[in-house]
Amino acid sequence: MTREEFEELVAEALDRIPPELTRLMDNVAVFVEDEPDPGDPELLGLYEGTPLTDRGEWYAGVLPDRITIYRGPTLRMCESREDVVAETEITVVHEIAHHFGIDDARLHALGYG
Repeated sequence: MTREEFEELVAEALDRIPPELTRLMDNVAVFVEDEPDPGDPELLGLYEGTPLTDRGEWYAGVLPDRITIYRGPTLRMCESREDVVAETEITVVHEIAHHFGIDDARLHALGYG
């Protein structure tokens, strides 16, 4: 799968997030990269920033939070295009949930682990 096709899958996954949630997202950007840091080669996605639940009066003038979805590990773990579509959607939801302050334990319990 080309990078462009994978980027389109990420965009489609973002489009499936309900509008009532996307309206609440604040100061966050989503990126696609080919590979994660070599220290964690199987990482599918990464949220970097300050979750909405941790922001206070001090939160102003900061760079956007960053969500990165990694193409290489996703393609390596999936056996079919349908698997890639499903895993990409799960990863996008997982990382957006971190933006909302939901931790890994809760995400795993909800099936987004």
